[in-house]
Amino acid sequence: MIEVCVDSYEMAISAQHAGANRIELCVSLLEGGTTPPLSLVQKVCGKLQIPVHVMIRPRGGDFLYSEEEFDMMKMDIQHFEKAGAHGFVFGVLNSDGSVDKDRCSLLKNYMKGKSSTFHRAFDMTSDPFLSLEEIIALGMDTILTSGHRQTAEDGFELLKELVKRSANRIKIMAGSGVNAQNVRLLHEAGIRNFHFTARKRIDGKMKYRNEALQSMGAQVLYSEYDSFIFDDAKVLDVLAALKSV
Repeated sequence: MIEVCVDSYEMAISAQHAGANRIELCVSLLEGGTTPPLSLVQKVCGKLQIPVHVMIRPRGGDFLYSEEEFDMMKMDIQHFEKAGAHGFVFGVLNSDGSVDKDRCSLLKNYMKGKSSTFHRAFDMTSDPFLSLEEIIALGMDTILTSGHRQTAEDGFELLKELVKRSANRIKIMAGSGVNAQNVRLLHEAGIRNFHFTARKRIDGKMKYRNEALQSMGAQVLYSEYDSFIFDDAKVLDVLAALKSV
């Protein structure tokens, strides 16, 4: 399973064309991904032939949500389910780093049987093995994780143990820093589900540029005039690497 994380209609179309099995649709990739607008979900779900899993995360930061934020998450699932989403990606924690089983169960009830992925909130849990069992008990289909480390390659040992302990009761999907150079190593850990972005920065098409204003944000992470396009080569290279195992 190759799941590509995208944040635009154009990238979703390109991911399907490049050979992705599924996409995760979100926005704000610099924050790790947040809930996309309904218009984008409707547009993508109406066009793609591969499954579309939608991120349910009302903001960046931690995964401890207020009642108002949780209400928004429930509303988003209802709207996206009607828009044709095939699955949902979410994770809710308690302040002690444990899985908020009650809230996760409530969200699942709104999904009407659609596929569910517990996202990298898993990597912020205090006990990965207890959390694994609790997420399995919730009936979720997949855990997206980097093995409690910054990248999946760094988390190799924990990923390997999670695959072993899961005993095919849930899919363990490796995410963060997955590429053609390490995907075979992750395959050796027993991983069969891979998640990554595939985009590259290019110079934008604006002719007029206000050089005194570099970014609309408080920090200049990249030029306001840069654009991101889909990097087909990354998907093709990962697929080629997996064919050789």
